[in-house]
Amino acid sequence: MALKMDAPLPSLSGVDDWLNGTEVKDEDLKGHPVLIHFWALSCGACKESLPDLNRWVDEYGFKGLKIISVHMPRQESDTNIPAVVECAKEWEMKQPCAIDNWHTITDRFENQYVPALYVFDSEHKMRHRQAGEKAVKMTEPVVQRLLGLTTAKEV
Repeated sequence: MALKMDAPLPSLSGVDDWLNGTEVKDEDLKGHPVLIHFWALSCGACKESLPDLNRWVDEYGFKGLKIISVHMPRQESDTNIPAVVECAKEWEMKQPCAIDNWHTITDRFENQYVPALYVFDSEHKMRHRQAGEKAVKMTEPVVQRLLGLTTAKEV
């Protein structure tokens, strides 16, 4: 069963490998809206969403949004950390990315899908979740509303 609306942001601790910086600690996110992005090396739609997430880092990061990716392996070949690192470089991933080979974070989110996006407000209550090929398109208006860039009527 996936997280329910208003659920608190699960901890991101317990993962040894991080890309694009050091481990993101729960206290680093305090007071910020947070978007968690689950993806897998073997997922074509996941890779296609990475340029949009880079744009969001540039567009919404300075407005306070924290974006963290979690690489969630779907099959044995996805656990190849050098291949994940290479993919992140190839797609020029900007946000911190947890390598969750043991599904430590994935299990806390009760997540089963990639790509999958979870949006939390600044009090870290879940406000939106979306999975699948259209997840990015469906989530961006929610992010804009959460940051006060649009109202519900404008979306």
